[in-house]
Amino acid sequence: MRGGLVGPRVLLRRLREVMSEPASAQERLDRIVVLIANNMVAEVCSVYVARADNTLELYATEGLNREAVHLTTMRLDEGLVGLIAREAQPLALSDAQHHPAFSYRPETGEEIYASFLGVPILRGGNALGVLVVQNRAARVYSEEEMEALQTTAMVLAEMIAGGELEALARPGSGGTVVRRTLAMQAQPIAEGVGLGHVVLHEPRVEIKNLVADDPDAELVRLNSALELLRASIDDLMDSGGLSHAGEHRDVLETFRMFAQDRGWVRRLHEAINTGLTAEAAVERVQSDVRARLLRQTDPYLRERLHDLDDLANRLLHQLTGAAFTLAAENLPENAILVARAMGPAALLEYQRLKLRGLVLEEGGATSHVAIVARALGIPTVGKAEGILGLVETGDAIIIDGHSGEIQIRPSQDVEAAYAERARLRARRQEQYRALRDKPAVTKDGVAVDIQMNAGLLVDLPNLDETGASGVGLFRTEILFMVAPSLPRAQAQEGLYRTIIDIAGRRPVTFRTLDIGGDKVLPYLRKIDEENPALGWRAVRIGLDRPALLRTQFRALLGAAKGRDLRIMLPMVATLEEFEAAKAMLNRERERARKLGQAGPKQVHLGIMLEVPSLLFDLERVFAAVDFVSIGTNDLMQFMFAADRENALVSARFDPLHPSFLRALSRVAMLSRETGRPVSLCGEMAGKPIEALALLGLGFRSFSMSPSNIGPVKAFVRGIEVGKLEAFMREKLETSFDSAGLRAGLVAFAAANDLSF
Repeated sequence: MRGGLVGPRVLLRRLREVMSEPASAQERLDRIVVLIANNMVAEVCSVYVARADNTLELYATEGLNREAVHLTTMRLDEGLVGLIAREAQPLALSDAQHHPAFSYRPETGEEIYASFLGVPILRGGNALGVLVVQNRAARVYSEEEMEALQTTAMVLAEMIAGGELEALARPGSGGTVVRRTLAMQAQPIAEGVGLGHVVLHEPRVEIKNLVADDPDAELVRLNSALELLRASIDDLMDSGGLSHAGEHRDVLETFRMFAQDRGWVRRLHEAINTGLTAEAAVERVQSDVRARLLRQTDPYLRERLHDLDDLANRLLHQLTGAAFTLAAENLPENAILVARAMGPAALLEYQRLKLRGLVLEEGGATSHVAIVARALGIPTVGKAEGILGLVETGDAIIIDGHSGEIQIRPSQDVEAAYAERARLRARRQEQYRALRDKPAVTKDGVAVDIQMNAGLLVDLPNLDETGASGVGLFRTEILFMVAPSLPRAQAQEGLYRTIIDIAGRRPVTFRTLDIGGDKVLPYLRKIDEENPALGWRAVRIGLDRPALLRTQFRALLGAAKGRDLRIMLPMVATLEEFEAAKAMLNRERERARKLGQAGPKQVHLGIMLEVPSLLFDLERVFAAVDFVSIGTNDLMQFMFAADRENALVSARFDPLHPSFLRALSRVAMLSRETGRPVSLCGEMAGKPIEALALLGLGFRSFSMSPSNIGPVKAFVRGIEVGKLEAFMREKLETSFDSAGLRAGLVAFAAANDLSF
């Protein structure tokens, strides 16, 4: 006869003893089900583990037919066990056989058991299996018994997650669910294939001790950590600063609300009273919350999951004293960094040679860190929704920065295919490097100027690596984004001088601060706007806050003493804005002259054409400016009224659309007629097929990411531009669509033996 219920604390202690005994995984699992059955006064205790093939397999049992172990399986939509795994919720029944989800399995002999209590084995909100107890007599299981079983399931979750049960899986099942091969689609950000192992930018706290020796002491630890957590959030609120990941004030308000929530704190206390340590209690409660919210369809509730995850993570770090983010110097070899979001400064701290790729759960192609990742040549994907709940540190992972594909724990065949793709890309890069010192001249002798985009000092070595003729776009705002405070004029001047020195005789075009919209400096107050992309940003801020723009002009003039200086103004919507900025620049030049300071040999002031209003005032614009650079990213966004960061609409337009190409064609025509130089510095210039279209429209100057220079130069050297111009002229004079033009350009490239 079985003994009486001894409580979860005693059960956990006995489980800890079993876990420490030398035994095989199956022997340990068999002892655990016997121990639970004895403690729960149950005739049956069974453990089902979720497999990679989306079924549940019986791994151990006390009371059922033991020959059914590793033979009995069921689908997630089958039986009471499947229901618990699917819903990630416990289920207690006094008459299980009459439940509509009951599934009879004769090989187990379970038809004689009436009462049923099952709980999901949860980790991070994901159901790794199901733990079940059963009794012959009809009975009602108490809340204490359910709590004890849920707490015990945490021990089994650690066994499964740790890979201890992998060898026990039935052949052909693909292993347990935690080792399941997954493929997901994200947003491509920076090209390249990255093969390596997962490293979390914000490592999860490893809970080494689940069982409390002194629950009262654990309650004291928890309450102290909660007070410290609340105080740290209050400090952030009072200082007006941002948290580690750049959350804004409303997110901190949400954190503070959750940290004060009595229901959440009560559940933490209850978990400790079952015998868990403070850390294990936080993990247990948050896993339950995640399991519920992951299955919600309400987007607001799902969004709250991120807030609760962050709060629980902060509390765990308070309890353990662990570092909130991975120390940059601790990065292992072949690391694929996975982060919810991160700033550009944080990425720059990691050792580039060890970093094979970057995955962002929230960041998109135009985020600050994405710009830096492209500059560093790190394969990157973004908008990888939910990936932090799917990976563990050390998991094998592959990312494709061109297609956006992510392979988690890939099979050997998939890994071999991607490795071959990476080798092919490396061979192509070698071919492109061989073109470094060769001129970008077409077969019929037309020279094309290919420059590169940059934004950091680490970008400048790419001038020599790629053979770029200069820097067609230097994004000065990135230097501001990675600085802890607003750089003073002297510091800016030193940076700009270093950039000009490194470039040598090659020209550098400095774009003045393009902040606002999605580019927020951490030390400046953010202005809430209904539509920030169309709001107070770029040159508009500079004109309204003249000290900011004048300081930058002053620093640029000082840095370029005795040399040519090229300055470009972003987001100019009217010629009057350009004239106002030019007057400000002239005042700074006059000030320097009066002070006896040497200035640049020549100053060229141009605009970035990215607001459609300028397309209807081009004659006046070309008469006023020294040069024009077309920012195709924003120009397309505004022309098609489609937010490029919004996945619902960003794919609704094509840069080869007739209306867009005809607008660009008119700019190229006026450039030829007036003699004013025009270049393109948006992403369109760096894509070979799009670059063919632009060459055919008459453009002869481009600036692009360093990684795109080789492929575009190869295309330039492989074509006769005269034939390309005739092809594009014929298209523009007739009716055509984007798909047809793209197919025609692909055929043109193939006819010229150009690969891409």
